[in-house]
Amino acid sequence: MIPFSAITGLTAKPAGEFLAAGGVVMDIDRTMLVQMAVFVLLIVVLSPLLFKPVLRLFEERERRTEGARSDARAMQEKAENLLERYQSKLEDVRITAGKERERLRAETLQLEAKILGQARQATSQIVEAGRAQIERETAGIRQDIGVQSRAIAREIGSRVLGREVA
Repeated sequence: MIPFSAITGLTAKPAGEFLAAGGVVMDIDRTMLVQMAVFVLLIVVLSPLLFKPVLRLFEERERRTEGARSDARAMQEKAENLLERYQSKLEDVRITAGKERERLRAETLQLEAKILGQARQATSQIVEAGRAQIERETAGIRQDIGVQSRAIAREIGSRVLGREVA
């Protein structure tokens, strides 16, 4: 097994010396150069294989997200415009319906007045015809009573006098 100090280039010292010195002692040797070379090699190899595709993926995601947001904003504006047009047309329909209702109400009032006038006229004719008939019947009854009253008066007079009255 390779000692830790050979890999890292650090030498083990007692803890007291590190604390007294106030820092870490690091030797710059070839292991550090190897580590730097490995690091640069990994950057060179992983950049086109991993970093650039991931960055492109992030950019594409951001572009799509912004596109979706702008589409959503456009749809929201379109929905607001449609709602405004709907409310405007609804108000126009309410106004038209109110005018139509008032027109129908006026027609109904005119028709009601006409029907009531006809009913009053018909009622007046019926009442007048009834009065005329009552007057005719009253005159006939008075005439009959007059004739009958004379006959009854003769009969009463005959009974009271005991003889026939002319």
